[in-house]
Amino acid sequence: MKTYLLRRLIQALFVLWAAYTVSFAVLYVLPGDPVTIMAAGGGDAGSVTPRQVAELRSRYGLDRPLPEQYATSLWHAAHGDFGTSVHGGQPVTRLIADALPATLQLTAGALLLALPLGAAIALLGTYTRRRWLRQLVLSLPAAGVSAPTFWVGLLLVQLVSFRWGLLPAYGNEGVRSLILPSVTLTLPAAGLIAQVFARSLRGTLAEPYVDTARAKGASRARVHFGHAVRGALAPPLAVSGVLVGGVLAGSVVVETVFSRTGVGRLTATSVTTQDIPVVQGLVVLGACVYVAVNLVVDLLHPLLDPRVAARLRPAAAS
Repeated sequence: MKTYLLRRLIQALFVLWAAYTVSFAVLYVLPGDPVTIMAAGGGDAGSVTPRQVAELRSRYGLDRPLPEQYATSLWHAAHGDFGTSVHGGQPVTRLIADALPATLQLTAGALLLALPLGAAIALLGTYTRRRWLRQLVLSLPAAGVSAPTFWVGLLLVQLVSFRWGLLPAYGNEGVRSLILPSVTLTLPAAGLIAQVFARSLRGTLAEPYVDTARAKGASRARVHFGHAVRGALAPPLAVSGVLVGGVLAGSVVVETVFSRTGVGRLTATSVTTQDIPVVQGLVVLGACVYVAVNLVVDLLHPLLDPRVAARLRPAAAS
């Protein structure tokens, strides 16, 4: 197990390094001069004088050779220092720390709704014997995954907020303002969980040990909700890393639609103005979340699936 954990930690460090390196490279191959765009603040680059551009290059070390810029920025990033925002003039870590709580609330709200909803759809669709109900329930995940997030958000704003006046359409004030954005992110997340869990359940119900449980007289409900569910948990757990990443990526659109301040809005603004230090800090934040979730999943997987634990024991012994 120690060898397994050490291997996963090394992979996590590699992912973080790769994410930072790719973000560094992409920001320098985008069309246009990033320094001029940063100096203009996303406005008309023609209003920026050559002197202002030269001062900005010197201040942020962008007049140095590219390998030197990369080595210096990577060294500072490894110590948690991503520099200062070009436009805000504040440390990048402070900007992200101020925006993170609102996005964490939105992400937590979406996942708290998506997990039970997706599981319920999968359980109902695989348990019912009514063919028409099974087909109807199992078609819902595809609709949820394929629905564009911005379209769902605008539809909810139009109906729930403007026409019915039940919930606020924008802002970060209170729990009521969190409901519509959370529901918007819930639909694709719940659809993904339901698709993976239902497919896993159908495969598990055909396993020999399930037939053995039936032969011993276990009720249909006990077989389905007891034996089969535990055996089918590994695949939906494995996609949880992708799920969390998808929810965080969707927050960029959702926070824009609902005019919420958070990491999503900060990302959209920073990319538009090519605020390089902030963008790199946000990329590393996303990679850290992805790595942490997948590391937890890797540690839980052997506990849920004895076959994985059995494969790890010989590797650890060797």
